[in-house]
Amino acid sequence: MKTLHSLKSEAERPSLFTYPFCYEPHPLCVEASKKVRRYVMSHNELFSDAQNGKMFGVLVVTSADSQELFFLAAYSGLLAGRNDWSWFVPPVFDAQQPDGHFKQTERQLTAMNTVLETLDSDSRLAIDLKEHRRQTSEELQRWLFQQYNVLNALGQQRNLIDIWHDYHSVKVRSRFPYPPGGAGDCCAPKLLQYAYQQHLTPVCMAEFWMGKSPTGEVRHDGQFYPACRGKCLPILTWMLKGLQVEPNPHESDPLMFPIGQPEIKLDIIYEDQWLMVINKPTGLLSVPGRESRLSVWSVIRQHYADSDEWALAHRLDMGTSGLLIVAKTREAYSLLQSQFAQRAIHKSYVALLEGTVGCAEGTIQLPLRADPLDRPRQIVDYETGKPATTDYKVLSVSDGITRIELMPHTGRTHQLRVHCAHPDGLGVPILGDDLYGHGGRERLYLHAHRITFCHPVTREQITLRAEVPF
Repeated sequence: MKTLHSLKSEAERPSLFTYPFCYEPHPLCVEASKKVRRYVMSHNELFSDAQNGKMFGVLVVTSADSQELFFLAAYSGLLAGRNDWSWFVPPVFDAQQPDGHFKQTERQLTAMNTVLETLDSDSRLAIDLKEHRRQTSEELQRWLFQQYNVLNALGQQRNLIDIWHDYHSVKVRSRFPYPPGGAGDCCAPKLLQYAYQQHLTPVCMAEFWMGKSPTGEVRHDGQFYPACRGKCLPILTWMLKGLQVEPNPHESDPLMFPIGQPEIKLDIIYEDQWLMVINKPTGLLSVPGRESRLSVWSVIRQHYADSDEWALAHRLDMGTSGLLIVAKTREAYSLLQSQFAQRAIHKSYVALLEGTVGCAEGTIQLPLRADPLDRPRQIVDYETGKPATTDYKVLSVSDGITRIELMPHTGRTHQLRVHCAHPDGLGVPILGDDLYGHGGRERLYLHAHRITFCHPVTREQITLRAEVPF
């Protein structure tokens, strides 16, 4: 098989298959990815397209009659306009055949659009044609996903619509009745499908990025990434059935505080009868997320005040340490929320960046929105994103690591992390950021070290500081 490539390595084979949504790439995958990169770079047509940005994947396998190691390679979507490059695995379903149903119907839709451009948009003919176009497009989408019949390790087969409906709740399906466009065309489903079809045994898998970062997301050339959750979580949950898969590392993350550990005492920086300000440690959630993890809120309810009057005035990411305001009364909470809404509360963070930035100080303005099918990831969206503004000032640079002060004017989810990592921002991720950077550190190096606000009751102007722990 032209798609099956020999892999010689002294690395020890893993005992469990890769958990694809959070992993450190196995040395076997690292070696295979180098071979893929060299192959792409040696073919001008492929390399030219890959330079625009493309996700590649590798799957290390053994054959049924040998324990010799091989690897398969894949790319997401199309590469240089094609989905059938022979060195890579084929698509799960080939919708690109010129005379196939998909392409023929696409041409019909294009013809409808051309006719609509010549019609009065309010005419009966235009209204009827638009409805016909909508129905045709929806039927084509449904037909396409029914052609993607994917296997799992047990030899069972299902199409994408059935997988999508079985995985998601009625609430999600009512909003998203079909999988996202491109579902089934990512690297991981292609790799596993081909391995199962050829009776190969999966050993480990990884995906890596080549070329420029996409406009909205943060991707770094050469960096390994987890499988996308929005498109691939339902599909891979099905396809991995029958494999012995590594546990989700987040479920046993030592930086997260498990329920049942010795009592946590909050580091209280300021307290009176109306509010409390704590110095949250890294690894502690602000509010409950997973059932097996403690949070600031669960510790407060258990050890400080089991009262509906108390509430967190704002939140910090699990990995972010630093100052967090807790209101003890509903009145205090309401007044603090008003200050946040009016941007009258001023926060300052210190971070370490894994590189250097071009300007010593400045302002970043990148509008952000959540990807509803890939939470909690945020993307830059200049059309529908919410405004997000951050001032910054470089404090020092040492051994290629930049210490920087970040002063957000808005409080969007992951604002500082995206503003640092995105190429239209600083283009340098925060050290230890496993979502927008490279991870691999004992913590996210981001700390809320100063906050200034007007006391909601006494009206006193208060500035509090928490020592930076790095």
